[in-house]
Amino acid sequence: MQTGDVLIVGEDICEQVVGRSDAFDAVEAVFGAMARGDAYNFPVIREAIGHADALYGFKSGFDRAGQVLGLKSGGYWPGNMEKGLTNHQSTVCLFDPDTGRLSALVGGNYLTAVRTAASSSVSIAHLARRDAKVLGMVGAGHQSAFQLRAAAEQRAFDKVVAWNPHPEMLPRLAAVAEELELAFEAVSPEELGTQADVIITITSAFEPLVMADWIKPGTHVACMGTDTKGKQEVDPALLAQASVFTDEVAQSVSIGEAQHAVARGLISQDDITPIGAVINGDHAGRTNPDQITLFDGTGVGLQDLAVASVAARLAQEQGLGGHAAL
Repeated sequence: MQTGDVLIVGEDICEQVVGRSDAFDAVEAVFGAMARGDAYNFPVIREAIGHADALYGFKSGFDRAGQVLGLKSGGYWPGNMEKGLTNHQSTVCLFDPDTGRLSALVGGNYLTAVRTAASSSVSIAHLARRDAKVLGMVGAGHQSAFQLRAAAEQRAFDKVVAWNPHPEMLPRLAAVAEELELAFEAVSPEELGTQADVIITITSAFEPLVMADWIKPGTHVACMGTDTKGKQEVDPALLAQASVFTDEVAQSVSIGEAQHAVARGLISQDDITPIGAVINGDHAGRTNPDQITLFDGTGVGLQDLAVASVAARLAQEQGLGGHAAL
């Protein structure tokens, strides 16, 4: 690529070059860099645009350790599925940190899904009990299959239990479980809590779907759907019972699952630990088998930049993608 050219990496190429292990490594590394103070997220802009019921915004940041600078522009269009499109639409812009020049435009839809799954997967790797056998899935939308595949690589699960507000969507998850040779059972939310050793919530809910007294000792819960003020997936009392970890504390208490527990005075931001501290070995993480751990995955811009940087590098190495001169 010549100086001044912009690399263009489309959705198809992102899917071709970035696998789950690539996403896991990139997300784990950037969480560690954040906890060390080597990477910074900038303030998030997220607004209802007053058209098509869409939410639109920007996430950006700088990873000094990885030398990655950029932003993700995009949002959520709830009517897209009826048009044959993914509801989440986004594009990542990467810039040369030495000059500020635009260096790459990278499709963000697949990468958003794979980095979100990698985030919960990192939390499972570092916080779930080693003997976890039953995976609980709350939600069966587009993201759920990514979550299930990524989680299955972190523990020797033998069964998946799942619930979704729209049960007709569960066969998609059942098919993925079958492909992974895992038993599958559709259950009530309460039964899910009774059985599951690890629970992933991945919905767009604005009310608690999982109650605190349904969760058994030793469970790891990854709350991955709450990324906007007002959204909620679990009972705030669950956070008071659990050891709470997150990608970024500032987002956790403002737009993440912890916003509700903090607002009610059940926990404070001092009760929440960046998962990067566990990754770096500065925090023990899980300390006993009966401990309930909870990861509040709010979704930070640095995750997007990390996986987009990997996509750009791999596309460049493999001679893929287009180029445009500015």
